Amino acid sequence: MSTTVDFIFDFASPNAYLVHRVLPGIAERTGATFNYIPCLLGGIFKATGNKAPMVAYAPIPNKLAYEQLEFGRFIAKHQLSDFTFNPHFPVNTVLLQRGALVAERDGRLMDYVEAGLHHMWEAPKKMDDPEAYAAAMDESGFDGTALVEGAQDAGIKQKLIDNTSTAVERGAFGIPTFYVGDDMFFGKERLGQLEEAIVAAS
Repeated sequence: MSTTVDFIFDFASPNAYLVHRVLPGIAERTGATFNYIPCLLGGIFKATGNKAPMVAYAPIPNKLAYEQLEFGRFIAKHQLSDFTFNPHFPVNTVLLQRGALVAERDGRLMDYVEAGLHHMWEAPKKMDDPEAYAAAMDESGFDGTALVEGAQDAGIKQKLIDNTSTAVERGAFGIPTFYVGDDMFFGKERLGQLEEAIVAAS
């Protein structure tokens, strides 16, 4: 029986990009399906009192340096040479996340995920600028103007709020977070544990 894994997802997280590139291998080995749930990382941080590593670890230089070392090791291990750090980081991803929900409504979420991650972390752009966002999405085969307009829909706005609140209620405090049933796994360093849990649940 195929196991469905919930993936609490926001384009804002470079680690979300990294794990997205690794998940197909886990899916192939285990038969699992990954259910991407667009949430707002900033909202999760605000609700839980969490902070981005570069902020949280700034007073601890050795820990920040180690985080960067591990980041590089992950990239090297999985040969993710297309990754490019976004010079506009941190990018406000409200528009990107609402656009994801528009694409989900239209049955194109995973195409949108690929496009959004490409324009955030491979050919990085200032994706919180509506004009830059629309042009990037046009380039990727979407109607960028329609996405910008759709992101203003009250139902889409509420869906993002609800997704984020539900993620916090389930215990999420950051991204990437995964759920196998009620069991939570946070961070790219837990992918081995995640895969073990998927196999056990199957």
